[in-house]
Amino acid sequence: MRRRRVGRRRLPQGLRTRLVVAFLLVSALSALCAAALTFRQARSAILDRARDSAVHDLRAQVGSLAPDLPYAPAAADLRALALQVDRAGGSRGWRTAAAYRDGALVSAASTAPVLPEGLRTDAASARTAVVQRFHHGGEPWLAVALPVTREGQPSEPSGLVVYASFSLAHEEQDVAALVSAARAGALPVVVLSIIPALLAARRVLRPVRQLRTAAESMSEGALDTRIHVTGNDELADLGRTFNTMASTLQADATRLRAMEARARRFASDVSHELRTPLAAMTAVTGILDKDAASGRLDPETSEALELVAGETNKLVRMVEDLMEISRFDAGAAVLDLDEIDVGELVRKTLALRHWQDRVSLDVPPGLRARLDPRRVDVILANLVGNALRHGGASVPVDVRARTADDRLVLTVTDGGPGIPDDVLPHVFDRFTKGDAARTRSEGSGLGLAIAAENARLHGGTLTAANAPGGGAVFTLTLPQEPEA
Repeated sequence: MRRRRVGRRRLPQGLRTRLVVAFLLVSALSALCAAALTFRQARSAILDRARDSAVHDLRAQVGSLAPDLPYAPAAADLRALALQVDRAGGSRGWRTAAAYRDGALVSAASTAPVLPEGLRTDAASARTAVVQRFHHGGEPWLAVALPVTREGQPSEPSGLVVYASFSLAHEEQDVAALVSAARAGALPVVVLSIIPALLAARRVLRPVRQLRTAAESMSEGALDTRIHVTGNDELADLGRTFNTMASTLQADATRLRAMEARARRFASDVSHELRTPLAAMTAVTGILDKDAASGRLDPETSEALELVAGETNKLVRMVEDLMEISRFDAGAAVLDLDEIDVGELVRKTLALRHWQDRVSLDVPPGLRARLDPRRVDVILANLVGNALRHGGASVPVDVRARTADDRLVLTVTDGGPGIPDDVLPHVFDRFTKGDAARTRSEGSGLGLAIAAENARLHGGTLTAANAPGGGAVFTLTLPQEPEA
């Protein structure tokens, strides 16, 4: 059973999506930073205003009431002072207390004001107001300790200190309201930033899409493709570089096509020019062969004649191969299809070249296909001849035929050392020979290339591989009903 992979779904990887997401992330981060800074500044401003206002009001009240106190106020005097200051607190709702020197705190209410630890110690040595924020009961509070100086001697403390504390819950509500407003304003900013994000992504990706379309056109062979470049940014530079590359490729391709056409025309012209003298040479060597066979020539002359005749035949085959390749290059090669018996065609190919005793044949009886007999004969002759030349002498060449998915499959296997790994990818290239160390061989190096071209002309394929046990395996796959 196929295991289904379960996991997080990957986000879209398109450049447009990534640009929009990046733009939104920047917008969201900017909005969050702005909200955080707004919260910090607003909170500090609200709390500082509450502190300054409380210190100012407390100093004003104490400054108006302290002159009426005796030089060494008793507890009753301190209680009266605290009561008057409490009443002056109004909506602030502060709780106050007073202490003279190291004495106890005296307040007007039944409960003393809430004061943080260490405030009395700090106030004992202070000459100005001491302010401290703290938490009590889960709420923020503010405590103020105000030392009272002697009348007419502001630099000399009187020993009297007035303490006040009140809740900052109302101020915290104001801060929370500002945070909510900032958060509510950040969301629309992020949502609205989608529009400029899409516009920016579209503007950035337009040259990229043009480059992609131009590259696709060039991959299809339209080397005259160019893109319209505007601007002076990096994408514009990329577009100009693409146009320069396209111009260079077009010039190189044109030059290479012209060189290839000249080379093909030269090979075709030379092949045609060689046919007539080679025909005459073949006729002459044929007549001389008869004289040599009749014994009318001395042995040295007969040996020389045999060498000339062999080399002439090789040259004739090479010229014929070159002419055949020229037909493929010119697109002049056509199929002459006929309904044939595959087994009979293979046996005729082997008998014509006297190979029937050196080849093991395995073709099912009655196997028929619609093919070009001459071209299939050329393919088989090249494959079997190549196998006989490079295969082992003690192991016969094996030719098998079968059908698979309405296609005819022919395999030719030899018992030789196989095809070298560095030659295998180029075995069907022109003028490629299996043994690179030999400077001279019987083949022209065009036989397998011609066989591959004939296979492609049928709409089939020809592949080469090495058998696991040794030896080369050539596989010819042809449609049983190729298109005419």
